[in-house]
Amino acid sequence: MEAVAASWARAQAGRLPRSPGVYRFRDGSGRVLYVGRAVSLRRRVQSYWGDLRDRRHLAGMVARIEQVEAVTCDSAHEAAWLERNLLRRSLPPWNRSPSGGQEAEVWIRLSDSPRAPGLSAVYRRRPGDEARYFGPYLGGQKVRDAISGLSRVLPLAHTSDARAGAARDLARARDASPADRTRLARSVATVLDRDPAAAGLVRAELASRRDAAAARLSFEFAAKLQAEIEALDWVTTEQKVTRQERTDFDACGWADGMLVRFEIRAGRLSGWSQRACAEEAASPHCGQTPPEWAAFAVRNALLAALLAR
Repeated sequence: MEAVAASWARAQAGRLPRSPGVYRFRDGSGRVLYVGRAVSLRRRVQSYWGDLRDRRHLAGMVARIEQVEAVTCDSAHEAAWLERNLLRRSLPPWNRSPSGGQEAEVWIRLSDSPRAPGLSAVYRRRPGDEARYFGPYLGGQKVRDAISGLSRVLPLAHTSDARAGAARDLARARDASPADRTRLARSVATVLDRDPAAAGLVRAELASRRDAAAARLSFEFAAKLQAEIEALDWVTTEQKVTRQERTDFDACGWADGMLVRFEIRAGRLSGWSQRACAEEAASPHCGQTPPEWAAFAVRNALLAALLAR
């Protein structure tokens, strides 16, 4: 019987999409054994039935897996946040750390003040600060790389009124002046608001500079620009499971007899459940789901139904 259950769990892994997301394993009693995240759900989950390498301590857990569940996310960053939120709410027995990864929680502070405009990475929002904050994001280094890339293309920090000496010369070299401050601050904000066109323009400019650096054999600089591109993608791709707005609501989706419910509390998706359910019974729950969550919820209800077959 155990062999049949294990074989079914492996078959479930093969049905997973090759997209970012969070997965969890349950044993025969329905207890959650482990929660993890992946850039490719199928590849990562299937790896548990292969060579565990540096995860040999999980061999005992793998023998107990009888059910695989998963949530597909719109980005690796979203998957990282979802794993973190779930683990902070409840730590399964085979997870070692409640943090859900080692990334720090970071904000990007955007100031357009005449004396000190620019971007900075901060670990907390300052009460009463007139600057605008974006985030939160996971990964201090990624955020700093994203700031570096944005500042390289949109040199807001060089538009201060208090420029003198070398700072004035550098601003001139970057073709930036105080007259550009409002325009550049607005452009930076548009990128950080995840406008695809604005982010695409910055990304394209960084890619052009990366390719030019590689062509002149400046490989170290090209690698730095590539890291900035990847970091820019990290902070500008879709990420809804942790938001600034500290709202409470449920997002539900139904498909093929399966109802999936996501609990958003204080702006964080921190609970996820699924069960067999008739469409008539599911309709009141799905009808209360905010429109911006509907596609996410239905997509994951379809996945839940697929894994339950």
